Amino acid sequence: MHTTIERKPEPDSSTTATAPTEKPPRRVSGPASVRVVLVKVVGLGLLDALVLYAVFVLALHGDAILAVAVTVAAILVNWVYLRRGWLPAKYLIPGTIFLVVFQMYAIVYSGYIAFTNYGDGHIGSKDAAIEVLIDKSLTRVPESPAYGMVVVERLGQLAFLVTGPDGEAAIGGDERPLEAAPDAEFEAGKAVALDGYTTLGFSEMIADQETIAAMSVPLTADPNDGALRTPDGSQAFVYSATMQYDPEADAFIDTATGTRYEDTGEGAFIAPNGDELMPGWKIDVGFENFVRAFTEDSIREPLVAVVLWTLVFAGFTVAATFAAGVFLALILDDWRLRFRRTFRVLVILPYAFPVFLSAIIWSGMLNPQFGFINQVLLGGAQIPWLTDPVLAKVSILMVSLWLGYPYMFLVATGALQSIPHELVEAARVDGAGPWAVFRRIKLPLLMVSMAPLLIASFAFNFNNFNLIYMLTGGGPQDINTDLNVGATDILITLVYKVAFGETGGRDFGLASAFSIIIFVLVAIISLVSFRQTKALEELN
Repeated sequence: MHTTIERKPEPDSSTTATAPTEKPPRRVSGPASVRVVLVKVVGLGLLDALVLYAVFVLALHGDAILAVAVTVAAILVNWVYLRRGWLPAKYLIPGTIFLVVFQMYAIVYSGYIAFTNYGDGHIGSKDAAIEVLIDKSLTRVPESPAYGMVVVERLGQLAFLVTGPDGEAAIGGDERPLEAAPDAEFEAGKAVALDGYTTLGFSEMIADQETIAAMSVPLTADPNDGALRTPDGSQAFVYSATMQYDPEADAFIDTATGTRYEDTGEGAFIAPNGDELMPGWKIDVGFENFVRAFTEDSIREPLVAVVLWTLVFAGFTVAATFAAGVFLALILDDWRLRFRRTFRVLVILPYAFPVFLSAIIWSGMLNPQFGFINQVLLGGAQIPWLTDPVLAKVSILMVSLWLGYPYMFLVATGALQSIPHELVEAARVDGAGPWAVFRRIKLPLLMVSMAPLLIASFAFNFNNFNLIYMLTGGGPQDINTDLNVGATDILITLVYKVAFGETGGRDFGLASAFSIIIFVLVAIISLVSFRQTKALEELN
């Protein structure tokens, strides 16, 4: 039985070569495109609504430049996402916005604050400071007539609806002078309600009693004319300010003593004897914070000590962790060692715990009274690990070594695996011993990979806030200076204490100046280090 196999004719190569290549038809998914458009429109609508709200808030607070910047950014985002193409920009825009908001804005704003007196007593504007000074000096006018009143609310804002001695109704609130309310509803000769406002009941007034007691309603647009305040929410009395502000002379006059306080350009009203009225207001002071940092003895001496300790701490931590990590990596790189994997897991255990948690545990272990080290390892010794200035620094260095060597061990282990085995074998054949192999072959090749990481580790430890703050809090406190600084404070913890410290007040301007000093120091050290590491590129 014969089977005939029919061959299909092969296509003519000349025909196929010249035949035009047809592009596949473009697939268009109607419903999917509609969904994408809807998602895009809804997302942009929510963004525009948020931007519109932010612009109104910024405009009300007088931040016109920031409001314009936000508006321009929103227009740019809408333009990019509503037009066809520009796919890379659609992915880059969100990351760029977050970079600007959370990084660039913070950096620029911190730099700006370094050239101001921003801090306790110098936070708001001059107008706000004048209002606060007048409000603080308000005292009840003797034999002041009583104003019948109720507390009313509209859109979350409280106000006083009062009935004057002449029987006329008026309404006003904080920073809102009294104005006539002819449409008020009266009961028993007292205004009790006003259209558009909600009268608070007794329970609601109890809930807001602190806010109501702190309210001052100006009688007129001139704050020197006095204000109404209430002790119980049912009656209001006239209070006048003992500090009278003269807008023409730009000065305050204490009516009780006759002392005159003038604006001398230092962000506060100052008397001839040097007394200041607080609060003041924020002003630009130029390089004054930097001058204070390097000229005032109470700041310069502890600052120099902190800078030196910061350099020692960061330098020792990098060197010690590098040495310990490379040493352990070399030992555990020997294939003849049994249980190498188990030992490697044990070595990196400190790296598995968060730094702040490890620092808290070490703080308890080093406690002089009930710590594990004193009570168990040293048989009940009373060694002040965290309260003696020298021992506290030693404790910081040891704990930083404990927390940092696993990272260096992991990096060194990976770098050792990349060193060609032929180089090591050739050196051994030439008679080189283990130390010579390490010093002349392994260490230079390790530095090619690890030098940039050492620089990054130095910058990290230069700002290692968690370890210092959780272990010692920067203490023990230095009693020889008025600055809130301790023996183990590094620059970043000093910045935190100056900016948010409870004992020495808050001085954001000086803290920002310290931050710029940190940036300059780290930048210089990193630049010099990177230039030195260029010599290692020839080994690659």
